[in-house]
Amino acid sequence: MEDPIQLKEEGNKYFQASDYERAAQSYTQAMKLNKDRALQAVLYRNRAACFLKRLRIQFSTDMRVQKMFEILLDENSEKEKREKAANNLIVLGREEAGAERIFQNNGVSLLLQLIETKNAELVLAAVRTLSGMCTGHKARATAILHYLGIDSICMWMSVDNEEISLAVCNLLQTITDCLLGQGKEEHHGKEEALVLDTKKDLKMITTRLLDMLVSKNVSGQGRDRALNLLNKNIPRQDLKDHDNSRTTFVIDNGLKKILKVVGQIPEMPGCLPLTENTQLTASILLNKLYDDLRCDPERDNYRMICEEYIKSKIDPQNMDKTLHAIQMVSGVLQGPFELGNKLLGMKGVMEMMVALCGSEREIDQLVAVEALIHASTKLSRATFIISNGITLLKEIYKKTKNEKIKIRALVGLCKLGSAGGTDYGLRQFAEGSTEKLAKQCRKWLCNTSIDARTRKWAVEGLAYLTLDADVKDDFVEDEQALQAMFELAKDKKDFVVKRVKRLLKAGVVSALACMVKADSAILTDQSKELIARVFLALCEDPKDRGTIVAQGGGKALIPLAVEGTDVGKIKASHALAKIAAISNPDIAFPGERVQERFVADGNDRLKLVVLLCGEDDEKVQKAAAGALAMLTAAQKKLCSKMTEVTTQWLEILQRLCLHDNMEVQHRGLVIAFNLIGANKELAKKLVETELLEILTFVGKQEDDPKKQHVINVARDCLAKCMDYGLIKPLSRA
Repeated sequence: MEDPIQLKEEGNKYFQASDYERAAQSYTQAMKLNKDRALQAVLYRNRAACFLKRLRIQFSTDMRVQKMFEILLDENSEKEKREKAANNLIVLGREEAGAERIFQNNGVSLLLQLIETKNAELVLAAVRTLSGMCTGHKARATAILHYLGIDSICMWMSVDNEEISLAVCNLLQTITDCLLGQGKEEHHGKEEALVLDTKKDLKMITTRLLDMLVSKNVSGQGRDRALNLLNKNIPRQDLKDHDNSRTTFVIDNGLKKILKVVGQIPEMPGCLPLTENTQLTASILLNKLYDDLRCDPERDNYRMICEEYIKSKIDPQNMDKTLHAIQMVSGVLQGPFELGNKLLGMKGVMEMMVALCGSEREIDQLVAVEALIHASTKLSRATFIISNGITLLKEIYKKTKNEKIKIRALVGLCKLGSAGGTDYGLRQFAEGSTEKLAKQCRKWLCNTSIDARTRKWAVEGLAYLTLDADVKDDFVEDEQALQAMFELAKDKKDFVVKRVKRLLKAGVVSALACMVKADSAILTDQSKELIARVFLALCEDPKDRGTIVAQGGGKALIPLAVEGTDVGKIKASHALAKIAAISNPDIAFPGERVQERFVADGNDRLKLVVLLCGEDDEKVQKAAAGALAMLTAAQKKLCSKMTEVTTQWLEILQRLCLHDNMEVQHRGLVIAFNLIGANKELAKKLVETELLEILTFVGKQEDDPKKQHVINVARDCLAKCMDYGLIKPLSRA
């Protein structure tokens, strides 16, 4: 076709049919043949319209999704392109529009194909995308659960790959949150009406997680994930909620499976795959389930299931089965101790534990000694063990060549001595010196070739030796030794400082930050409190705070200040205040918006900061007042809220404005200025108090370069009050 007009018409037909590529080709051909300038302008305009329509298609969500899947599923794609496509897919899955387009365009099926490639990088991308798609969307989460199948999800979580196992665990938690109604609740109307009753799905998930606990095909990582999910979702979060049906369901259908996990013996053949945390996590689950029971009949049912399980395992003719029962009792003693104490009272249990100490098999001694240690926490049981087991433990310690047994025997002796109110011959046993035992414990602790579980016992041994034995009597009787203790006490702070410096150099902050991030049931509120205490001690020296921030300490302290015991939250808040006093918040707490959290209703964050401003510790006052000054400057809502959180707010503010420390005083005056500037009503409330006299006193002082910044803020406060017409300047005669 040589006629440009005909080519233009042909192009128009293609354009109307949405075939923009052919339309552009026709217009281009016409431009080559055309000599008419007016027609040429039309052809250029039409071709530009075609190009725009290809760009829109190319950058539409549907096309982006399609392109990403093409790149990811093409084995010949460049590695860099695949990584970029994977990351983009994850981002799209977290956006509502992107998640919905992926879902509507066969995306779940394509994501399943990525998982089936078994390429770790693609599996992670697919699982994380699915998590984003499920977040806060009950209908989509339910559909994805049924499409993928709970068996497949649990199988992926069972793989021996920590990153994939954790990602799948997060996916299942996201789905569970939606089923429990804990999502964002942003979607209503027809879509929500499509969602069926979730109780059946929740039961199905719980049943499969319980099945994972006893499956030999599940990795240790996978077993830990299943336990963590059960710990997090089964017991009630609020005991005011009377429905504990999920807990009773687990006890009736899965308690024996949990008991089987705590009863595993890693050194025995046929043991389930475990990590070093698996059994302790299972013990925590036993404890949480027991605490969630509402009445004695429910607790009796729990106890009877445990007793039946023990009876089925104790067999004098089969020591392997008996060992499993004793190990299980150890596990319960680390969980619901009250129940464990009752199980110890079962006929033959204590006698069997003592008898196993005298066995020739090392594995028998190992299990029995551990059980004795856990049992000795209760004084009534320790009395029996002291009279029957001390001699055996001494013999085991002296004769065994197995380091694992030796350290446990030592801890048992130390613990029993403590429980019995005496060291029971430990001095003679150690030939007059517990220092030798402490050195041996340190030797075990520092030996990286020894398994982590045994090294943990070495730590416990050191703890008991530090608190017990020779120092109790000998130092009191020896005047010279007593004087030495006083001298050591004088130097205590120096020793503490040295230890802190060594710990910081060894990277303790990074280790603590990793512990806080870990999604594990082992991180109990008590553990969080201990970590917060450590952080507070590390923050003592301002010179060390930069190191703490650099290693992620600032970020790690935020969840510790929000969740946990009351004491733990206060300790973490103090540590945060110390860091905030000398650090740029953007660096110390990256990605945080402290402000929105303080504005939100139903929390005591602002109250805590206000009360910290009234602390006697000047450093804490300084940090807290600085935080309050920044908050009230950034959010006017917080100015009014500050006057409502505690009746002490005015007294605290006045103390700050009259503080001897000029830096604290300056912060207090800035807070007063922020409150006055927030609105006229709040300013009026302040003017009617003694604060006006304080501001007048400070503002009337003669100019002084050393404290001019303080005087100027007080004058600004008074000027603002004059602008409102609340006060008038003194007229000069």
